[in-house]
Amino acid sequence: MIRVMLVDDQELVRTGFRMVLGAQPDIDVVGEAADGLAAVEALRTVEADVVLMDVRMPRMDGVEAARVICAAPDGPKVLILTTFDLDEYAFAAIKAGAAGFLLKDVPPAELISAIRSVHSGDAVVAPSTTRRLLDHFAVLLPEGDTRRQDAGVLTAREREVMVHVARGLSNAEIAARLHLAEATVKTHLGRILAKLGLRDRAQVVVYAYETGVVSPDHPRG
Repeated sequence: MIRVMLVDDQELVRTGFRMVLGAQPDIDVVGEAADGLAAVEALRTVEADVVLMDVRMPRMDGVEAARVICAAPDGPKVLILTTFDLDEYAFAAIKAGAAGFLLKDVPPAELISAIRSVHSGDAVVAPSTTRRLLDHFAVLLPEGDTRRQDAGVLTAREREVMVHVARGLSNAEIAARLHLAEATVKTHLGRILAKLGLRDRAQVVVYAYETGVVSPDHPRG
């Protein structure tokens, strides 16, 4: 059973998500909160596996809440909800440790799939969503982050895989494009994470855009 906490300052939104998730045999909504601070406080007594987190909320926004929650050892995974006008906040939340992000108008089936994927350890769960979001907020990113590990440690193939991940392709799509087995793509991704000191697929996207490996002017390629 996947234990989910809903965090959104709009009760109607929480109610809608609760109805959708409550109909799933493997998902249990164990708590709700109307802002980030309330969520952090609730998680001291409520055990959750995934936190579905809005971005813009009173008292403590979703970015700061994600930072606090993700800093805790063995804490729940955070899945950020965003709209196009708040994409830079979603990106900041990924940097803060969130496992992924979704659009607020996500179809129910995609929301459920995302929660299951994040719970299983995946990240940036909807490549099509990733591409759309990057189209909107990649231009807001800085030119580069010199504090990051140099991508020069990657092999040519690893760099190629990283570029495709950053452009929103799934492992299966990357495998088809590069004429590789999907398992080989997963192996390359694992090596990328290890060499660059990144946590997951979401941070690969952040890294690639921040360091200029992928140009904001050509997010899809």
